[in-house]
Amino acid sequence: MNQPLHRAQQAYEQRFNQSPERLFQAPGRVNLIGEHTDYNNGFVLPTAIDRGTYMALGYRDDNVIQVMALDIEQQESRWKSEAPIPHDTKHSWANYLRGVHQEFIAAGHTTTQGMNIVVAGNIPQGAGLSSSASFSVVFSTALNAINELQLSPEELALLCQAAENNFVGCQCGIMDQLISAAGNQDHALLIDCKDLSLHPVPIPTSMAVMIIDSKVTRGLVDSEYNDRREQCERAARNLDVTSLREASMADLMANKNKLDAIAFKRAHHVISENTRTLGAADALKHNDIGRLSTLMAESHASMRDDFEITVPAIDFLVELISAKIGNKGGVRMTGGGFGGCVVCVLPPELVSAVKDTIDAFYGPETGLIAEIHLCKASAGAGEIR
Repeated sequence: MNQPLHRAQQAYEQRFNQSPERLFQAPGRVNLIGEHTDYNNGFVLPTAIDRGTYMALGYRDDNVIQVMALDIEQQESRWKSEAPIPHDTKHSWANYLRGVHQEFIAAGHTTTQGMNIVVAGNIPQGAGLSSSASFSVVFSTALNAINELQLSPEELALLCQAAENNFVGCQCGIMDQLISAAGNQDHALLIDCKDLSLHPVPIPTSMAVMIIDSKVTRGLVDSEYNDRREQCERAARNLDVTSLREASMADLMANKNKLDAIAFKRAHHVISENTRTLGAADALKHNDIGRLSTLMAESHASMRDDFEITVPAIDFLVELISAKIGNKGGVRMTGGGFGGCVVCVLPPELVSAVKDTIDAFYGPETGLIAEIHLCKASAGAGEIR
C-alpha cells in the first residue's frame, strides 16, 4: 500500500466529506553526481526516487485553491486564482505552490478552476532529496492536467524553478524540478542544463542506490546557497564567459590572476565537476563501477575543498562508507550542501555491512542517528489512474 497516497485520500474524505476526484504524484530525487553545476548551465546526473509527494484533489465551484499540508500539522492555505497572488505570511510551505500558480498566470495560463487539495509525502524534509521541488512539481502537474494546458515536463519544470527564484527567494537551478517532472524508470538522467536535453542512463541491475540521511538539517533559502551562485557568476564574468559551462580548465588556469581566491575555487569545482559528471554517465552506461567510484570520490573532495559545502558529519559518513565498499561502489555527499544526505551506489551484498558500519560508528562520533533509505530509480510526475 502507498502510505502517503492512502493518507492523503483518507484525509481528503474526512476534510471535505467526499472522495477525491483525481490523484497526482511527483517523486523526489537523488543526484548521483554533478553538484551546483545546474545553475552554471552544466551537466547533472540525478535519478527520480520511489519517495514522493502525493496530492488528492477535487473540484470547487469557485476560483479558490484550498490546500491542506497533511505532514505539516494539517495546516491549510487558500487563495484565489487571480493575479497578483499574495504571499502566505503564516505558512512558508504554501509559497512554493502560490509561486507556481503566480508563474502559470504570468505565462498566460490564467487558470480559474478552483480545487480542494490534500498533500502528503514520504520524502525526508530538509535532507537534500528535493521535497520542495517535488511539492511544486506535483502541484504544477495537477494545474496542467485540470486546466488541460498540455504543457511538457520541461515547461512545468521551468515554471516551478521560476517560482522558487522569484516567489520563494531561492536562486536554485533547474535540476530538481526537471528530474521530478521527467524522471525515467530504472534510469538516471544525464541532463544538459544549458538546453535541457535529457539522456537516459541505465542504472546497472547489479547495483543498489542507498541514501543516508545524516540528520544534519539544512535549508536552501539562506545566504550560503545564493552566495555560491553569486561567486560562480562573478567567476564567469572574470573569465569573460556567459556561464562557467563555457570555460575549460585550461581557460581557468590561464586566467587565474583575474579571479580572487574564492571565485577561483568555485570555478575549479564547477568546471571539473562537469567533466566528472560526463565521465560518470559513461561509467554507468558501461557498468564500470571502479571508474564511477573514483569520480564520486573526487566529486566529494571537490565539494569539500573547492566549493566548501560539506560539514564534518557528512565527511565522516563518506569516509566510513568508502572504507567499507572500496572501489566496488561510489559514495559522495548529494544535494545543496551544509548537511542533508550521502548517496552510495553499491552492490546489494554490501548493503548490510554498510548499514552495520553506520550504526556502529556514526552515532557515537556525531551524536546523530542516520536514517538509511534503499531507493529505486522511478518515473517522473503524473496522474495516478
